[in-house]
Amino acid sequence: MNDETTNQAGDAAGAEVLIRLRLGPADARYGGDLVAGATAMAIFGDLETELAIRTYGDEGLCVAYHSVEFLAPLRPGDFIEGRARIISSGRTSRRIQAELHRVIRAEPDGRGSVLDPPILAARAEATIVSGRRSAE
Repeated sequence: MNDETTNQAGDAAGAEVLIRLRLGPADARYGGDLVAGATAMAIFGDLETELAIRTYGDEGLCVAYHSVEFLAPLRPGDFIEGRARIISSGRTSRRIQAELHRVIRAEPDGRGSVLDPPILAARAEATIVSGRRSAE
């Protein structure tokens, strides 16, 4: 990605960011060692913030989630990959599409299994706006 062009509002459509992390024991919230959907929402928020910084130069604000789907369970020890991209761009807003994929499954015995293909665990669409006041 070329930061020089993605920092210009007119070139924001198609900008994409990636985060990869391992879910820890503190992320377990429910029986069966399940991770709460709120964890996915926090990761979506981080992805949105990075996209806003890359395209606006500030953190921006999420004004709406248009859809959120939790499609597969996540458990502590799993490695997940989150991706978000701008699917449309206006003068002051960006429409974001985000996905979380489970890329490594943690096994109860401490082993891990690389998932090929990764499993789509959650997806969302949101709108963010710039937090900056325009001089226009």
